[in-house]
Amino acid sequence: MPTLLIILPLALLLILNLPLLRAARRVSFWLCAVLALAQVVATATHMGGLIPDLGAAFDPYIVLQLRMTGLSEVVLLAIGIVVLASLFTARAMIADHDERFKFGNLVILAMMGLNGTALLADLISLYVFIEITAVSSFILIAFDRDSDGLEGSFKYIILSAVATAALLASIALFMMVSPDTSFAAVRAALAVSQHSFYVNLAAGLLLCGLFVKGGLVPFHWWLPDAYSSAPAPASVLLAGIITKVSGIYALIVVSTSILTVGGAAGEVIMVLGIVSAIAGALLALGQRDMKRMLAYSSVSQVGYIMLGLGSGTALGVAGAVFHFFNHAIFKSLLFVNAAAVEGSLGTRDMDRMGGIASKMPVTGVTSIIGFFSAAGIPPLAGFWSKVMIIIALWQAGHQTASVVAVLVGVLTLAYFLSMQRRVFFGRLREGLGEIREARMSILVPAVSLALITVAAGLFFKPVFSKIIMPVGEMLVK
Repeated sequence: MPTLLIILPLALLLILNLPLLRAARRVSFWLCAVLALAQVVATATHMGGLIPDLGAAFDPYIVLQLRMTGLSEVVLLAIGIVVLASLFTARAMIADHDERFKFGNLVILAMMGLNGTALLADLISLYVFIEITAVSSFILIAFDRDSDGLEGSFKYIILSAVATAALLASIALFMMVSPDTSFAAVRAALAVSQHSFYVNLAAGLLLCGLFVKGGLVPFHWWLPDAYSSAPAPASVLLAGIITKVSGIYALIVVSTSILTVGGAAGEVIMVLGIVSAIAGALLALGQRDMKRMLAYSSVSQVGYIMLGLGSGTALGVAGAVFHFFNHAIFKSLLFVNAAAVEGSLGTRDMDRMGGIASKMPVTGVTSIIGFFSAAGIPPLAGFWSKVMIIIALWQAGHQTASVVAVLVGVLTLAYFLSMQRRVFFGRLREGLGEIREARMSILVPAVSLALITVAAGLFFKPVFSKIIMPVGEMLVK
């Protein structure tokens, strides 16, 4: 199956853009949606052991080093879900058929890059697919060709170029001590290498490049502009999965497959996790723009993932992986609802809103679910992943970081309650009496994402024992 997850998006892109099949543009949305849904179903059933490896027949013709692990399955499932949410949001927000066709092409290109990143097991190929994702992201941010989108895309390009240079320099240095760039070969070479200066420099450059891609403090300043200036459907994809896979997933894989997560790399990750969690929450408190508040919230939530990873324990890494998935779901939900609000009101300024839950009840209720999961309110999924991380930090002797994680949860609840009060609660603001609930193509992903968040929390015990904890134990050997 790993090979199919790269081949099928590429094949769909080629088919949709053949000159003799222009009629395919009319059904391109549904073809893209079916592909994303097929990935969700295939990954979920593969995780349950219900289907065989259907892509094995292609393996002799693929030179890439691919691997399907429990971590890959969790990430691929999140990719499929978020891509579906982005496509449905685009169907509601983009009226022009040609523009919608172009958007679908970019989403499928990003999906191919994300799938490759989740499956590859060597540094050079990992870099290539991260860059495929980045190129599609640049265009998605500037998709509307307005000044804000072009500015946000330009900032992302500049920072991404710095990250690219760091990643390439790191790979070159690793090749000085390793026969090839596969994760296993690099890890084995580092274990016996005497070139400590080059190894440490390579590790530092690799981590810095991925910190930029993941939007960690102090490399985060491109992220709020990119998220807020991008079109609403693109924001769902960017915030929900692109930066998480390109930066955070890659950090998890590199830290556990190549470096020693409990060593110096773990300490660096821990410190940046604390700083990102605190800074992101404090910056979110002062925002008026709804999407910018959600963007800074992403910085803070990524800090939690880094804290779990930096703990160096199986429970902590399992919590980081679970929070990765939870964040992809509830942040996509919140950006879908931000699109619904912006589409109905024509503004993202929360000071110009108020009481709209009476007119948009489904959006209001699903937003509460997303907010509470992000803040770690039981029994939603976000509560369990945060509890796992806090307990792991305490057991590993990082009591200060554990206390910080609890306090940041309080800050998260504070800024999300502020958003909920200014946007959904209270008396309906004058002049908003004519607004209506969002279109069905936005409500479907919003309700679906909310149900996933609730279900992952209510059925936490089997999810923890059968999926999440085995992933943590596999990564921390």
